[in-house]
Amino acid sequence: MQVFSYAPFGAAGVVIRVEVDIRRGIPGIDITGLAEGAVREARERVRAGFRNSGYQFPLDRVLINLAPAGLRKEGAALDLPIALAVMSAAGLAPQAEALMVLGELELSGKVRPVRGVLAAVAAGIGEGIRDFVVPRENAREAMILARERPLIRVAAAGTLREALHALVVRAETGTLPVMEAPGPEVGPAPAAGDFSDVRGQERYKRALEIAAAGGHNLLVFGPPGAGKTMLARRMPTIMAPLSSNEAVEVTRLWSLAGLFEGMPEGAGFDLISRPPFRSPHHSASAEGILGGGRSVRPGEISLAHFGVLFMDEAPEFRSNVLQALREPLEDQVITISRAGSSVRLPAAFQLILAANPCPCGRLGMRGADIADRALSCFCSPEEVNRYWRRFGSALLDRIELRVPVIPPKLGALTGPPGETSAAIAQRVRRAVEVQRLRLAKLFPRFREGDSGEGPRGPAGGPEQPRRNARIPPELLERCCPLSGRGEEALKTAVSKLALSGRAYHGILRLARTIADLEGRDTLDTDQVLEAVEHRRRGDDPYDILAEGLD
Repeated sequence: MQVFSYAPFGAAGVVIRVEVDIRRGIPGIDITGLAEGAVREARERVRAGFRNSGYQFPLDRVLINLAPAGLRKEGAALDLPIALAVMSAAGLAPQAEALMVLGELELSGKVRPVRGVLAAVAAGIGEGIRDFVVPRENAREAMILARERPLIRVAAAGTLREALHALVVRAETGTLPVMEAPGPEVGPAPAAGDFSDVRGQERYKRALEIAAAGGHNLLVFGPPGAGKTMLARRMPTIMAPLSSNEAVEVTRLWSLAGLFEGMPEGAGFDLISRPPFRSPHHSASAEGILGGGRSVRPGEISLAHFGVLFMDEAPEFRSNVLQALREPLEDQVITISRAGSSVRLPAAFQLILAANPCPCGRLGMRGADIADRALSCFCSPEEVNRYWRRFGSALLDRIELRVPVIPPKLGALTGPPGETSAAIAQRVRRAVEVQRLRLAKLFPRFREGDSGEGPRGPAGGPEQPRRNARIPPELLERCCPLSGRGEEALKTAVSKLALSGRAYHGILRLARTIADLEGRDTLDTDQVLEAVEHRRRGDDPYDILAEGLD
């Protein structure tokens, strides 16, 4: 007798076979297959769940094998499949072939929710499984993939008796007592305020618009009170919604991380249809940002997949955390290596860094003249340089947009409100659609993958880019046609500013996004010079003093 279940592992997880053999001998339960603590303890939970649900546990020797045996199994999600497999082997329940079961058992026989249900259903569908029994609190999550797949049936169980009833109905009618698939719930944008709430900082607002449209990374630096964090937290209000495949992939990662575990029934759970916005505290560990743990879970960069990772007070993060972001920013995946295995997690995020220009934060504060602004800082040049060096040149070179900001003048604070988020979002959505159509033409043979590792091409093929920020260098010439004046302006800027090859490509991608926002096909001088203006500052914290002169 066997029942299928699931073990979270990496981005996709592993389908587990729960096999049960009952033979004569001294009554007891043996569990094989590298069961960790919580799984071994299932013996007592299952036995008590049987008794408190009104069933007699077999008075024989029960052998439970969890295959594949070479993979460590953790957590309590195997309780309910073990209980049903034992029932079926003992003749208390009908045979349950090609059925995936998930759930933790309380001693009373109630079924508790577990993490990773959406990922489990996706993995089960990949193995040809069509019937699923899940905890009642996870039912909406499980039904997400059933909306467009009429052959997928999901039954919700609140107790062990309800799970057994589902098996009996399946044996008698050939189908599970399924719940109705809920429709999508696309709510309003997150209540993060509106761009019009923030007076002044037009250059910063423009940079956020470009970042949202093209998926570019951004660094904003300036003294406290300039509005760095306030505007960054409003970025979700202007971002384009996720496509259906992107939404499923993001929701699956959040499910694996356990962010939906224990959500009460009817709480309105549905696909994450908007790009995630993650803002970890600067005391976060490398494991919390990158992912990992004994049972590898997604970190903040994976939870920000297809969205934004906002690192406020960025220089206060540990240096090893900041430098570890370089490879995921390039590769859009992170590989977590352990002694016995290696796990790949998707991490196609865009990075926003906010920082003070110096440890005391006063560098760039408004004074009577430029000397006053410099003297108002209490930090020595050595302290300022040491503080800024925490970024490292390699990380900063991957940031296409750099915006120095100073506190706005009184006239800006008392002036009329600026453009609303809705107006900006409309331009962003148009630009995103233009990019999707352009990239679809360049990659006609490619499709969005369903392996949990992001969009992939054929075997060995390159990744399909989603936004201008990810256009590969070999396609830049086709995607970013320059006019004669635009090409000359770009060459002059790169020569005078001594920019790297990566910076050169970054300016082209920025100019492409600016042109998309303006509805232009060819990159002219205006688009190139604006892209250069957004890229030329930020390598030196004293750039904030030049900003004060503007």
